[in-house]
Amino acid sequence: MYIPKHNLIADREEIVSYIRTYPFGTIISSKDNYPIATHLPFVLSEIDGKIIITSHFAKANEQWRQISDSDVLIIFSEHNAYISPKFYDSKMEVPTWNYIAVHAYGKGKILIDENQAFEVLEKMIDRFDKEYKAQWDNLPSKFKNSLVKEIVAFEIAVTDIQGKKKISQNKKRVERSRIISAFDVSEDSNEREIGEFMKRNEK
Repeated sequence: MYIPKHNLIADREEIVSYIRTYPFGTIISSKDNYPIATHLPFVLSEIDGKIIITSHFAKANEQWRQISDSDVLIIFSEHNAYISPKFYDSKMEVPTWNYIAVHAYGKGKILIDENQAFEVLEKMIDRFDKEYKAQWDNLPSKFKNSLVKEIVAFEIAVTDIQGKKKISQNKKRVERSRIISAFDVSEDSNEREIGEFMKRNEK
């Protein structure tokens, strides 16, 4: 990912926190030099200092067959907003876009054992819907086993992770303040979120 120095997220914990807060991403692999992508929720774990990202495909989704062959890329990018030149002091400016993005690269590993697949499912329940866990625990084993047979669980051992935060850091403080003030009262939820990221970055 192209990252100018002033847009780099250098703090690994900030990157990890972003993925945990916005866990819905896009996994990209390649087959015969043709890119393939699937949109999935992911669970991030840190084991012995290494980042492991887990999820599962529907078995009918053939992408699972490629993720062990070469490196894959998972993109997390939740919020973005158009930035108008009207916020700048100079008239000699152009429109741009503010956004946050994290790219995680790594090797995929298919979790063949059904017990591991159950672990992935239960990790996702614990992460996204704890209140459902009691209902899940009481479902018939036959039903749960049939579900597991229809998915392919996997994990990605992350070998490189990159974070980019493009939130007008290269603009004057007064110009950033105008953007924040406008976004604070915007009806667009993306603009409000970008405004919040900008405010946190000012501290």
